[in-house]
Amino acid sequence: MLSGFFNYDNPVWRFIGKFGDLIILNVLWIVCSLPVFTIGASTTAVYYVTLKLARDDDGYTIRSFFKSFKENFKQSTIIWLIILLAGAILGVDLYFFARLFNGSSTVKTVMLTVFLAMALIYTAIVMYIFPLQSRFYNPVKRTFFNAFFMSIRHLFRTIGMIVIDGALIAAGFVFLIPPVLMIFMLFGFPLLAFINSYILSPVFNIYMPKEERTEEDGLRPLFSDDSEPVSSILMAKSDETNKETDGQETSKEDMKE
Repeated sequence: MLSGFFNYDNPVWRFIGKFGDLIILNVLWIVCSLPVFTIGASTTAVYYVTLKLARDDDGYTIRSFFKSFKENFKQSTIIWLIILLAGAILGVDLYFFARLFNGSSTVKTVMLTVFLAMALIYTAIVMYIFPLQSRFYNPVKRTFFNAFFMSIRHLFRTIGMIVIDGALIAAGFVFLIPPVLMIFMLFGFPLLAFINSYILSPVFNIYMPKEERTEEDGLRPLFSDDSEPVSSILMAKSDETNKETDGQETSKEDMKE
C-alpha cells in the first residue's frame, strides 16, 4: 500500500508535481517578460504548458515553454501590443469620465456605462486570446475574432474565470491577505493560467478536429459553415509527445501550404 502511495504515477504525486512545474514556469515567465514587449510570447508559452498539464499530458516543462515562446513570438507580440494599446486607451477614457469630466451627469453615467461594458468585453477577450494562440493556428485577426465569440458562447466559463482570477488578485494585491500573497510570490501568473486551463481545456476540445479529439462530442466549431472544414477555422497545434519528438510535429509553414 505504501509503495503505491509513494509511486510517482500516483494521482496525488502527479498533482503535486504540477505545482513544481508552476514554480518553474513562474521564473521563466518573469525572466522572459522583463523586456515588456515579450509579455505576449511568454504568456502564450505559459498557457501552452498549463493546458498540457490540465490534460495530464506531461512533458518537459522548460523545453515546452521555449518551444512555444519561439514558435509564437511574432504573432503573440503583435497581439500583446494591440491589447496593450487598446487597454491604455480604454483606461484613459474610463479615468477621464470617472475623474475629470465635469459635464452633464447623464452624459457621464452613459459614457461610464459604455466604457465599463467595453472593459468587460476587453477582459473576456484577454482571457481567451493567449490560450487560443498557444493551442491553434490562426492569423491575428481571426484569433481576436475567435476569442471574442468563444467568450460569448461559453459565457458562464468566461464569467467563472474572471471572477476566480479577480478574487485571487484582489485577495493578494488589494487586501494583502498574507497566505494568498505568498502563493502569488511562489506561483505567480502561471497559477492563474493553470486554473484557467482546467476551465478552457474542455472548451478547446470542442473545436479540435475530430481525429485529434480525446472524445467525440458531435459539436462543430462556432465559426464554420456547414460546408467549411473544421481545420480551416481553428487549426489545432500538434501536442508534443512525452519524448518531445519535435520532428513529428507539423510546422506552421507546412500547415499554411
